[in-house]
Amino acid sequence: MPPLDPQLVSSLRPRLVRIAYRMLGSVAEAEDAVQESWLRYQRVKTDVENPGAFLARTVTRVCLDALKSARYRRETYVGPWLPEPIFDAEETVSDDVTFTLMLALERLSPLERAAFLLYDVFGVPLDEVADALEREPAACRKLATRAREHLREARPRFGVSAERGAQIANAFYVASRAGDVSALRQLLAEDVVVYSDGGGKRSAATRPVTGLSRVERFYAGLARKEQHQPARFYRPTQIDGLPGFISVGRDLAPQTTALSLNDEGRIIAIYMVRNPDKLERVRLSLGPN
Repeated sequence: MPPLDPQLVSSLRPRLVRIAYRMLGSVAEAEDAVQESWLRYQRVKTDVENPGAFLARTVTRVCLDALKSARYRRETYVGPWLPEPIFDAEETVSDDVTFTLMLALERLSPLERAAFLLYDVFGVPLDEVADALEREPAACRKLATRAREHLREARPRFGVSAERGAQIANAFYVASRAGDVSALRQLLAEDVVVYSDGGGKRSAATRPVTGLSRVERFYAGLARKEQHQPARFYRPTQIDGLPGFISVGRDLAPQTTALSLNDEGRIIAIYMVRNPDKLERVRLSLGPN
């Protein structure tokens, strides 16, 4: 098998990882899909006229196959499923697909998800999308249109600046740690929802916590359990393009918290990832505690 051109790999890999991650919600699975795509590229006997298009098509097909088993795992998952968090300015975050939109993508068929991501998010020409999905261009256009209609409310609306978002995230961290219901009430929307992903391996709410009063009680209860002990670690950051933070509590295990804001700057969704299987890269980034 001939060696890969390092320049070709470095130029195409970030985009391929972004496509695969947005399809699968897991960095490890995305990297496996990209690696498999490179292997298939190397096995091609003739010259590939457009390596970028070939690899985008190939990684999409690999991901569609992987989604069959991924769907089964998520149906049997303990509690809410959230994608593996991407933090800071990592290469997989250069589009506007956030936690909110990725959860909405989960409700689409694999083909609808692929058509929407390739055509709407990554700007792949329709004929290349059709080639990747092995469908007629007209059928792919319908898939993307149908997905777009389902996702209309989930698309991010950037009504709050990044700086303001960071301020809100910090205020929420302080208020939630203290169980300060009055402060939380100033930050949360009436229809706020908390998604807490422990994967059955760490304590977490097994169902979404919905509504202002329930969310206030939820964080007041967490604060009592922490007994107002100072956090061992706190770092504000962007989580999948949303304002948020990485924290480490008294159990010494990290978690990420991402906040979705409405146009008024109120928190409408809180995404807490506590499953250690999804936080290995976060743990490594923190170094020894």
